[in-house]
Amino acid sequence: MRWLRTFGEVVRSGLTIEETRLEPLLALRTAAGVAIVIGSALWLVSPAYAASAALGAFSAGGATFQRTWRPRKVIALGAGAGLALSTFVGYLAAGRLVTFLPLLAVWAFAAGMAWALGSTAGIVAATTVGSMLVTITLPTSVGRALEHAGVIALGGVVQAVLILLFPIRRWGAHRDALADALAAVADYARRLRHDPTAPFEPEPLMTARDAAAVTPSQARTRPPVLHGPRGLAERILPVVAALADPDVGAPVEGPGRDRARELLDAAASVLDAAARTVRRGIPAEVPAGTTEVLHIDEEHEVLEGPARQAAERLVELLAETLEIAGSGGARDKVPTLRGPDSAQFLVRPTMFRLLPVVIRAVRRELRRDSPVFRHAVRLAAVATLGYLIASRLPVDHGYWAPIASVMVMRPDFHRTYARAVARLAGTLAGVAIATGMVQALGPDAQVFGALAVVSAGLSYTLLRTGYAYSQCFTAAYVVFLLGMGGQAWEQTVPERVVLTLLGGALAMLAYVMFPAWETLRLSGRLADWLAANGRYAAAVLRSYAEPTREHRADMRRALLASREARAAWQDAYDQARQEPVRPRGLTAREAEEAQEALKGFDRAAMVMESHVPRADSRFAPEAERLADALETDIAQAAVDVREHRNPDWERVEEALRAWEDAGDRSPVLRRGAELQKQALEDLAAAVYRTPLERDVGSAREEQRVRAAVAAEDDGSGPAHRGG
Repeated sequence: MRWLRTFGEVVRSGLTIEETRLEPLLALRTAAGVAIVIGSALWLVSPAYAASAALGAFSAGGATFQRTWRPRKVIALGAGAGLALSTFVGYLAAGRLVTFLPLLAVWAFAAGMAWALGSTAGIVAATTVGSMLVTITLPTSVGRALEHAGVIALGGVVQAVLILLFPIRRWGAHRDALADALAAVADYARRLRHDPTAPFEPEPLMTARDAAAVTPSQARTRPPVLHGPRGLAERILPVVAALADPDVGAPVEGPGRDRARELLDAAASVLDAAARTVRRGIPAEVPAGTTEVLHIDEEHEVLEGPARQAAERLVELLAETLEIAGSGGARDKVPTLRGPDSAQFLVRPTMFRLLPVVIRAVRRELRRDSPVFRHAVRLAAVATLGYLIASRLPVDHGYWAPIASVMVMRPDFHRTYARAVARLAGTLAGVAIATGMVQALGPDAQVFGALAVVSAGLSYTLLRTGYAYSQCFTAAYVVFLLGMGGQAWEQTVPERVVLTLLGGALAMLAYVMFPAWETLRLSGRLADWLAANGRYAAAVLRSYAEPTREHRADMRRALLASREARAAWQDAYDQARQEPVRPRGLTAREAEEAQEALKGFDRAAMVMESHVPRADSRFAPEAERLADALETDIAQAAVDVREHRNPDWERVEEALRAWEDAGDRSPVLRRGAELQKQALEDLAAAVYRTPLERDVGSAREEQRVRAAVAAEDDGSGPAHRGG
């Protein structure tokens, strides 16, 4: 029943239309690259040659639509070079299964491991496997193979040249990432008006930080408006949380709460204006009256204590944001921002210095429990098995089966199954539409070439609205190319449908046989997040104990590590909810309660961060003792959560009791520590195990270990592990 329900959700997900902003100009430019390649090949050589040449231009163009912070022309050139290399190397080994199958397995495994570098690298690498399977059947000699590889690489060059000559919204992805981060903080400020303890999801800030990393050459041409607003958003975030918090900020009711709501609304308006400025590159107007709200009257201000400090700090930061919102990004108007973000840019390695980064990333994933490694193994096995099966079938285009498998497979269960369903549905629709047009129009290479270009443009346009709808026009594109090359549709179209079904079935079966269930890893992901949060909270406390530049740097590094661990947990949690396996270690209710507890702990640390004293402030030695206790207890608790034991907070409780005898140097610090203690108690209650549950869990764990050892002894371990 669980599998049936999950498969129903997969079908709905695969056929869902995603609401996203279309980019018709980008699609038009990329389709023009395909048109140039097809038209030139038709004019200079032959229709069959044009059909093969179009594969490189189409795949290289599709690669530029993947989300990446590198220049699109670099992606196009890299994709074209990879496609050309895979074509030539594949041809050298083609002709005999004994040489081609090992090469295909190794190439597919490497393409799967490319996911260690991110989704863009994984998707582009998968297209090179498809290119190897298709184009090795076209050349008839080594010279022709080099010729085909050159033409395919030329497709990438054409796309890169068009990007260079006709730039569309330079730095658009970077602008959107930064604007989304500012808008997310603005939305958070508005939510705090109604829910003073609302959590903040840091993903937009993480994306903006990733987008802010640039190469030295990019740093020289980056628009000035992209330099500082991210740092402002990072600094405003804990301040608005501290202002709204009823424990350390504005009072729950009364004039103070009304004043806090006014300031939060003004902050949201200013941040939205800055987001519009960053996104569009034009001066944005701040609503009338906002500057009056942001005026702090020394005599009549109703906020007091920590709330007053937070309000004054917020006004200072929003004044800097107002300068950006009013400048429109003009080079001579953007203010010089204070803080670490203006000191130097985040460095991204150039393409020539990327090799050590690639090696380290791949080496980290070379372990049997890694989802990326297991994906690479599945990809290699399915590609070779699909090619071997299709080569024994009475069809002329057997490579379509492994191509379908390679293009739909992803490291996680849900996306693999959803894309398999979407590819089959899109292929059926696209083949039906294109076949009817081929029959109606009759053989005409020029007409079919034009229709192929139109189909490519529509495929690019709908690429982000859903895989099924983009795949519909991709299938039509292939049918028109085959018609242009002179191949009979009644022989190729039915083959493509059947082989696509075969490839999708192999991809689905591979995940069942060798899965990478995130459900089984939830306890470990939760433990990692807990440990990272503990290090962040301890770093904040040490900044109170000894407010130095080094401790602030440690606090920033710990915050980033905590966000990464939280993102890893969130990804695992979302995937686990979509998997058809029963939870082990953490039930769905326990996972949800533990997640809310850790969000509360993280929020308390963020509120404390907003009041970290300046470097010239006096020390708070009791904060150092609490930091040591917190770090020690949470490190042990992370081990306990991972091994399904009950955590305890004995050292933290002792440190807080000892604090009662010392004078409170900071009410925010003390109240924040109490909130963190309450969050830790909520976490312990969420993952609590009774003695009977611990005994049963230990027995089940011993049974799983014995089963794994027995499976390894008889050679069947990898097929059953983790499933």
